[in-house]
Amino acid sequence: MTGLRERKKRQTRQAIAEAAMRLFAERGFEAVTVNEIAEAAGVAKVTLFTYFPTKESLVLDAVADDDVVKAVAQRRPGQSPLDALREHYRTFTADPGDVEPEALVTMMRVIFESPTLVAGVNQIQYGERVALTHALMGTGERQADDPTGECQADDPAADLTARLMAAQISAATLTLKETFFNHLASGTPLSEAGRGLMEDLELAFDLIEHGFGDRFTR
Repeated sequence: MTGLRERKKRQTRQAIAEAAMRLFAERGFEAVTVNEIAEAAGVAKVTLFTYFPTKESLVLDAVADDDVVKAVAQRRPGQSPLDALREHYRTFTADPGDVEPEALVTMMRVIFESPTLVAGVNQIQYGERVALTHALMGTGERQADDPTGECQADDPAADLTARLMAAQISAATLTLKETFFNHLASGTPLSEAGRGLMEDLELAFDLIEHGFGDRFTR
């Protein structure tokens, strides 16, 4: 019975999300009401809020990446935070799950056309960057001679180092996502866009690790 209930919950949640996205794509996020979404999904308004506490969460729940901090906090002994994050994104890129290109492009268009959702995405990204900064600072509990390249608790520049590192990673992953979405939106097949994303990922993390140096020197 537990399995049946969980499956029904997943189906209800999916039905609500799909109804919402369909209406948002047709009329824009701001023009659609929660009542209209509930009616289109065939559920009560209170049921909708059981699964999605806010109207914005109908879209933005799919944007957040809670595993980034875990990748740093739960990395293997001797593994640097940057290597752990590179490995995390490699795994995600190699197996993104059941990605539907059209649905993904539709969601991104809904977001980009809505000032409310753009602000929500920015808030999520800021929160993730702050959380990543704290996770990087947490690595200072290890020994100072640990050759993993992490910030140390007794390093006076540790706070700035962690914030700069988190900012670079956040900017890089955002740029990678934008490039990937643009490829899909222009009609590039998912397999080809995925291969390009993997190549871009390696370049991005190589640049973060080794620096930009004399690139673009005139």
